[in-house]
Amino acid sequence: MLNCYIKTTEALKQLRTDSNGVVSFEYVIVAACIVGAVAAAFGTTGAGGIQAALTAAITKITAAVTAAA
Repeated sequence: MLNCYIKTTEALKQLRTDSNGVVSFEYVIVAACIVGAVAAAFGTTGAGGIQAALTAAITKITAAVTAAA
C-alpha cells in the first residue's frame, strides 16, 4: 500500500513540474473554441445558416440530376 502511495506522490510531483501538461491544456481550450465555432455555424437545433445553405444546394443539385435523367 505504501508503495502505491509513493508512486502516486512521485507522479503528482512530476506532473506539477512538467510543462507538457500546460500545452495539452491549451489544446483542450483550442478544441473547445473550435467546437463552439462549429456549433455556432451549424446551429445546435439543426437550422443553422450553413446547414440551411447546404440543404438548399443539395436540393437544387438533386433536382437538376433528376431532371437530367
